[in-house]
Amino acid sequence: MKALDGLDPAFEHRARLAIAVLLARHGEISFARFKQELALTDGNLGAQLRRLEDDGYLALRRDFVERRPVTWYALSKAGRKALDTHLSALRAVIAASAG
Repeated sequence: MKALDGLDPAFEHRARLAIAVLLARHGEISFARFKQELALTDGNLGAQLRRLEDDGYLALRRDFVERRPVTWYALSKAGRKALDTHLSALRAVIAASAG
């Protein structure tokens, strides 16, 4: 099926897809907020974020809030394009299965 060619392996894990979708919706999210939203352990969340970062899909910003370090994540241009392509492929797969 041709539509499957557009699926990005980086988004095959549900946590990575959820991270990308949350970032597309909210723009920028902290590590702590991801933990709260996704109910993942520090290690699992860190690994999923690292995978997206290694693929060039995330932009990071480090800051201090009340003297505590905070890492903020956002989709890079490449990440936004990859997510859009992946979601289009999913829509095509769903359309093909419906008709």
